[in-house]
Amino acid sequence: MSHHMTGQGRNQVTLFPEALDDFVNVENPVRVIDVFVDELNLASLGFNKVTPKNKGRPGYHPATMLNLYIYGCLNRVQSSRRLERETQRNVETMWLLERLTLKPLRVLEKTTAKVLKTHAVNSLSYVAK
Repeated sequence: MSHHMTGQGRNQVTLFPEALDDFVNVENPVRVIDVFVDELNLASLGFNKVTPKNKGRPGYHPATMLNLYIYGCLNRVQSSRRLERETQRNVETMWLLERLTLKPLRVLEKTTAKVLKTHAVNSLSYVAK
């Protein structure tokens, strides 16, 4: 079992009217972001904490942070507080993060900011193609 925090499955039916997967079109860019980040070898790109420690509170997986960061760049949401708000109200981010709400998002700034900034430009140029 992974020692990272994980969200619910995208096909999980809850009090939300339907399965969340039904609200995200097959051609939605968040699906491209998800597939792209899943194919990356994050450890070789310099992301730390890809392999979690077994002690303490589970942290957010770097792939989750990268998904959200790329989503924010593509949708012109640059503030970490706005990104945090998006995870609570935007169906696309709920789908992308598997209903995992990130509180507080300062974790994004502290843990992965340097690596995200160096690799996001290459990632975004690839996604844009």
